[in-house]
Amino acid sequence: MLFAVGTKVKFLHTGDEGIVKSLLEGGMVNVYIQQYDMEIPAHTDDLMRAERNSPKPVKAKIVEGKKTPPPPEPPPVPIETQYTILKSYGIQLALEPVFDQEGLVEKYNIFLLNDTSYDVVYTIKFLLNYKRPESWNGKLKSVSFVKLGEMLYDDLNEAPEFEVECSWITTEGVGEPIFKALKIKAKSFFNTQRTAPFLNKPAHLYRLFEKPENPADDKTEDLGDYTKRHSKPGWQLNPSTKIDPYDSAALAAFVPEIDLHIEKLADDWKKMSNAEILRIQLSRFDAYLNEAIRLGVPQVFIIHGVGQGRLRDEIATRLMQNPDVQTFKNEYHHKYGWGATEVLL
Repeated sequence: MLFAVGTKVKFLHTGDEGIVKSLLEGGMVNVYIQQYDMEIPAHTDDLMRAERNSPKPVKAKIVEGKKTPPPPEPPPVPIETQYTILKSYGIQLALEPVFDQEGLVEKYNIFLLNDTSYDVVYTIKFLLNYKRPESWNGKLKSVSFVKLGEMLYDDLNEAPEFEVECSWITTEGVGEPIFKALKIKAKSFFNTQRTAPFLNKPAHLYRLFEKPENPADDKTEDLGDYTKRHSKPGWQLNPSTKIDPYDSAALAAFVPEIDLHIEKLADDWKKMSNAEILRIQLSRFDAYLNEAIRLGVPQVFIIHGVGQGRLRDEIATRLMQNPDVQTFKNEYHHKYGWGATEVLL
């Protein structure tokens, strides 16, 4: 169980009550017990939130000739007004707390925010320990937001992590995907709350990606001509296939190969375990293959390297189970050697 600073807690074994004053390493917290006027360190497994089992308040007895005044109402919590976007912070993830009848946080609504002047294509995975990941994908318009799903309060104990991949959409087409893995750390989580743009409510806010540094110019071009100008040699689309303007630009910008070496996907890969590295690589592979299938790309190359073959074998297993894959092969290639798998869709 995780506790924020200021949470009223109760010791399971002694029944003493206190208030969390600070968070320590190793699942420990400092608890101030007013009865003894002292702070003591305690493990979170030995504590519970006192409010959940507090007895119902006893009605005050009315003595003849005297009236018990009602308790004063607590002052309203000030909320900052919605800000004007003078400076864009780009793509942001917001976790908005939802309270139960006792005033305790029950869950968090998950929002993706875009305060830039550019549309963006996103793929997001939400991972928890020992649980099947949730995923969301779509297109988020400029200066808008979307609710993705929910995260329970108790999920904070399950090492929650978000794997986010975004591609900016400009007049030049869909840009190269950018990736970020966001781990929610219990020690700093409760310090991230501020008023979220668009929502105008307090939320735990994380900045993911800034807007493009070199915005495309305002020159317009027919997307049909644009696709022909940028299409890859050897690509022949079915003439009966209907492609909307967004898909046309996406197809023109699509690169028919992806390099899954971890140093190409994440900056802090040296701190990751082998399991974390493999999970990120497979997540990028899944998103890339799904996009290729959606756009009707006939052939792609998956660069996985040689190594011990774990990533290559995992990719082969997924390709065999995918009905949209016609065939694939891991043969010697003049460009990739033995370190890539060719996939025909």
